[in-house]
Amino acid sequence: MTLADMATVMLAGLGVIFFVGGTAGLLRFPDVHSRLHALTKADNLGLGLITLGLVVQADSVGLALKVIVVWLLAMLAAATVSQLIARTALSEADKRQARKADDAGARP
Repeated sequence: MTLADMATVMLAGLGVIFFVGGTAGLLRFPDVHSRLHALTKADNLGLGLITLGLVVQADSVGLALKVIVVWLLAMLAAATVSQLIARTALSEADKRQARKADDAGARP
């Protein structure tokens, strides 16, 4: 086993650990915002470590750049989707709070 192979196994293993941590946060945390935080941070770092492990094994600079571009696009997509989910959750919470206030005001 070469040094590059050992680096790839180590980086990919660390990436998997971060993925598992993010999944645990998704399942264990109480609200949408903390779940999103755990999931996006851990998944971005996990995917970054796996990407670094793949870059070590790349045969050419072009292939390494393609892998890095895929990682950057995945980070952009994750940031965009998590922003949309957080905004929707906040909007729904505001609507629920307004309905509770209306119900409390309507009762004598």
